[in-house]
Amino acid sequence: MGGSAPRRDCRLPVETTSFVDRRAELAEGRELLARARLVTLTGPGGVGKTRLAGRIAARVARAFPDGVRVVHLSGLHDPALVPVAAADALDLHDHSAQPPLEALVAQVRQRRLLLVVDNCEHLLDACAELAAALLHGTTGVRVLATSRHRLGLTEEHLLEVRPLPVPDPDGELSAAEPGPALALFADRAAAVVPGFRLTPANRPAVARLCQRLDGLPLAIELAAVRMRVLSVEQLLQRLDDRYRLLSAGSPSVLPRHQTLRAAVDWSHDLCTEREQLVWARLSVLAGSFDLETAEAVCADGARVRSYDVLEAVAGLVDKSVLCREPGPDGVRYRLLDTLRHYGLERLRQHPGEELTARRRQRDWMQQRAAACEGAWFGPGQREIVARLRADQDNLRAALTFGLTGTYPTPDDTSGSATNGPPTPAAGLGPASADALAVPAELAPASADALAAPGEARLTPAAGVGPASADALAVPAEDRPTLGDALAVSAEVGPISADALAAPGEARPAPAAGVGWASADALAVSAEVRPAPAAGVGWASADALAVSAEVRPTPGDALVVPAEVGPTPADPLAASAEIRPTPADALASLRLAGTLWFYWHACGAPREGRYWLDRALDACPEPTPERARALWVAGLLAGCPEDLTRGRRRAEEARTLARRLGVEAEAAHAEYVLGVILLFSDDLHAALAHFRTVVERGRLPGQHLSLVGLDRVELACALGFLGEADQAIAVCEDARRLCERHGEEWVLSYVHRMLALAHTVKKDRRRAERHAREALRLKLAVNDIVGIGLTVDLLAQIAAQSGAHDRAAVLLGGADRIWADVDRDRWGSAALDATRRGTETRAREALGAAAYERSYEHGATLDLTGIARYALDEHPEQQGPEQPTTQRPQPGVRLTRRETQVAELVAEGLANQQIADRLVIARRTAEGHVERILSKLGFSNRSQIAAWITAQR
Repeated sequence: MGGSAPRRDCRLPVETTSFVDRRAELAEGRELLARARLVTLTGPGGVGKTRLAGRIAARVARAFPDGVRVVHLSGLHDPALVPVAAADALDLHDHSAQPPLEALVAQVRQRRLLLVVDNCEHLLDACAELAAALLHGTTGVRVLATSRHRLGLTEEHLLEVRPLPVPDPDGELSAAEPGPALALFADRAAAVVPGFRLTPANRPAVARLCQRLDGLPLAIELAAVRMRVLSVEQLLQRLDDRYRLLSAGSPSVLPRHQTLRAAVDWSHDLCTEREQLVWARLSVLAGSFDLETAEAVCADGARVRSYDVLEAVAGLVDKSVLCREPGPDGVRYRLLDTLRHYGLERLRQHPGEELTARRRQRDWMQQRAAACEGAWFGPGQREIVARLRADQDNLRAALTFGLTGTYPTPDDTSGSATNGPPTPAAGLGPASADALAVPAELAPASADALAAPGEARLTPAAGVGPASADALAVPAEDRPTLGDALAVSAEVGPISADALAAPGEARPAPAAGVGWASADALAVSAEVRPAPAAGVGWASADALAVSAEVRPTPGDALVVPAEVGPTPADPLAASAEIRPTPADALASLRLAGTLWFYWHACGAPREGRYWLDRALDACPEPTPERARALWVAGLLAGCPEDLTRGRRRAEEARTLARRLGVEAEAAHAEYVLGVILLFSDDLHAALAHFRTVVERGRLPGQHLSLVGLDRVELACALGFLGEADQAIAVCEDARRLCERHGEEWVLSYVHRMLALAHTVKKDRRRAERHAREALRLKLAVNDIVGIGLTVDLLAQIAAQSGAHDRAAVLLGGADRIWADVDRDRWGSAALDATRRGTETRAREALGAAAYERSYEHGATLDLTGIARYALDEHPEQQGPEQPTTQRPQPGVRLTRRETQVAELVAEGLANQQIADRLVIARRTAEGHVERILSKLGFSNRSQIAAWITAQR
């Protein structure tokens, strides 16, 4: 049982600030999505990719009957969790033993939806794999991605998001429309200086400022905040001073990267010392966070006290360093990725700070999880789940820290997380050493500066990571060995002629004092790459993708001097301390076990199994934490293929707990063993098991939720075996326990068991009343699995009452719900028999055609629709819905080709049949249909057909 899932918002986010005009990009994005199934918005950090993607998705949403969902990846750093995050965004609750990506594709195969995958650059390989699986395994799913780098798939269409255009400061500025860059500055400035507006007097200065900022939206917004204390002219003067200081170090750095670095540096300098320190410490947090979390991570009792954090956070919000956003329990905050990476760079300049901050973050997540577990059996369950959902990224970061020592590295585009701290001998991926401290947009020595014009840059072939073209051409045996690489002197000299050997030729080990070309240096495999000498950084992966014609010459290959930015040794020295100890691993095991109710009751069994398996492997020692984790892993076995493994886990947990004298954990393990007996359809053994457990009573330390569930499972076994009166008596005892504590989740199962027992007694009135109450409670906590079980039961009650049309509709809705969990209902013979019996009774009474119509009507309803139907909240939906003849907006005209396609849709032709009739590609036909839906404001093909019929 389990599966409630109040989710953080995975639909399109609500905009809290005005959106600057990007008409051309919006139109191009819509056009690309109409003809391509994978569109990637690319561009540097701070250029507005996420906002633009949200706007494009909102404009095309009507073309996707199954909706638009957003996968937020900025706080995720484990590539294995990318398909889990996608399933989470889609409200899928897979319990199968299939690999997560295969299960995801199977569940959305029949859907028409748009998936927005935001911030792919640090998980490129995993995102490319996700997109490829959806493109090849479905026909109705489209992907809109945002990334600093392309995914590299052949099906991918790119839309480059450029900085905002800026008018010539010395040109004509009297136009009524100031242009998007100036409009953005004016809007953000007016937010801090009420009444500010563009005038003929200040337009030239604002234009010059925006030009200096290269039209980058983030840089413009950061500068506009300074209007609280400076005039436009003062802003421009101070920015010029900062810009000259930065650009003096390296003329090879691209202006756009200098601009963003200058803007962020300047914002940092204008912060107080305490605000700077809080900014740095907050950079270890992933995703959004509340004030309590900020206080727990930043306050050390000496330099920063708890009451100092509020003042610092307020100052960072005022300076637009922190974004303020609503949360389930009040205000939450977020660092934009670019600013978080910058803060992490600053944190790593102080040895020991990062390790301390990450441990404080981990300990706070454990404290919060333990408090939520303690309060779980009581009122406020909805709020508890909502809070943990909001903290999901930070929970993942805390679990990851103790298990691998992995931590987010700025602009890591390797597509995989590092196992342990990056060192010269292991873990140093294609990203440069400088990139470990700061993303390319902020780095004093930009990777792109070495890569020459972007147009000449080559992209690795699909399926190939960011290794250079040369690296792929050189056989592994011919590449420099670790011994060769370590022979490089700290004083890197000019590149030897041999070092530029043609691809495929064996390269000699460089002599002492001679280094590989910076671009070629990355041809050394990640495992053997040496640490660069002080003051010399590795070129980025992008630099390797440059064609030979534009690759830097030997003279150009010398990388950025140390005085321009942090030396490569700095981030490596700081991050070398991030090594998990056995105590850290045990802390992760403890956290994964504490969250048992979250994994089980909140629809996250697959992710729970992932963390528990990793933590159990890392902590084989016999501890109470291991006993807890073992039974939780057994509890999350949700399919027939996994039940044997789950039973072994639970038996091992019981044995270990008894050996350690932790009787409460042994009792929890016994609950799991009983549930597995039920799922295995061994009803008599399950009945004997739960009778013994319930008669024993609660043990000290045993969680009340599991005490209540022991009674629920006993009633379930009694009900399936026909002992209805005994089942009712057990349920009434459990109901009193739940109501005494104000608990709802277990109570919803109690009502479902009462409904089952009264169904056995053929008291259908009481059965339906309890089933509806169960459904109301399950809807309140969004218990998807429980909703599916209850709708199945309501369908059975309807069929037994002679309401066969209603039973068919409910069955269609139940199957739609179960499609997001497990179409086979975990292979349970009892559950399958209930469903088949209901279908047989309804089909025989209605006839095949009428049954199919009603069933299909139920299958088209979403979760809210089927719940309302089941609760009789909208009686008008009692029969199959008829297509509506909506009127399109006045003035809407279809093109000649669109009219042809619309008429074929009205004839009932599918997209492939339309393509065959008109001799066009299926993709082209799909694009025409989507444009028609969008133009007419319709959401499905039946509306097109009805409209065409009305036109004739």
